[in-house]
Amino acid sequence: MRVAVPGGTGLIGRALVAALRSRGDQVVVLSRNPTRAPEWLSGVEVFGWRPEAEHPPTEAIDGVDAVVNLAGAPIFPGRWTESRIRAIRDSRVLGNRNLVAAIGDTESPPSLIVAGSAIGYYGSRGEEELKEEAGPGSDFLASVCRDLETEVEAASRMGVRVVRLRTGIVMAPSGGALGQLIPVFRAGLGGRLGAGRQWFSWVHISDLVGIILRVLDDDSIVGPVNATAPNAIRNVAFSKALGQTLRRPSIMWVPAGVLRLAFGEMASILLSSQRVLPSRLAEAAHEFTFGEIGPALKDCVTRSLDSSTSTP
Repeated sequence: MRVAVPGGTGLIGRALVAALRSRGDQVVVLSRNPTRAPEWLSGVEVFGWRPEAEHPPTEAIDGVDAVVNLAGAPIFPGRWTESRIRAIRDSRVLGNRNLVAAIGDTESPPSLIVAGSAIGYYGSRGEEELKEEAGPGSDFLASVCRDLETEVEAASRMGVRVVRLRTGIVMAPSGGALGQLIPVFRAGLGGRLGAGRQWFSWVHISDLVGIILRVLDDDSIVGPVNATAPNAIRNVAFSKALGQTLRRPSIMWVPAGVLRLAFGEMASILLSSQRVLPSRLAEAAHEFTFGEIGPALKDCVTRSLDSSTSTP
């Protein structure tokens, strides 16, 4: 299989590219930094692309079997300034619009687009169990996810199978949300955020890559897919589990007001309650390696330590 991966140099992209290459697939990476991409990736074709500003190069997507679009300005870390909010939105919404337009101009279009969306689609929903049929929320991230999904769904009118991957908070050895939290907890400053009862829907990066590979190979999967572990956890329980994994106390408390003062609109990610269920994957009898948060955190922390001790 020949797969194009816009955003292939990001946290998820690099893990996906490695998995695709290990099983013998050909990979084309699209990056806004094409000259630096070979520093992170090897054995792949690389093309430059600014998702919010232009169509991707025709030669990068013409003839590929699938496109997995992971391109988007990073959500973490740092405060969301006005310019960053615009970049988060435009890189995803305009990026998918430009991608679909380019696919319409190709002689041999891909048969599948996997669009990286997020559980932010649902907004904060308290105790509600959120399956793929649930409607969108009304906050900023919900509007971004809703609009990018609308843009990419236009490709289905061209006969392209479209999967909208609503990804949970990714647990990875480095980077992402966990990369921001581990130093805080190692310093003994970890604990619940806000009330602590909000639901936290997560997915281990190895399972996320496995979900994408399953989507690539299984033609029966179409439409929205919740890419989350089957067992969501409350924030206070997550904080306790991370503290136990790091052998540090997790008794601190960060009030919601302090989070909003420190992070602005980004605090909504930390305070939102989203009890997301991967029902489409359950229907497909998809198996997870990390269904519980304890083993997932242990694996990430162990791999993080192994990486740091092996670095000269």
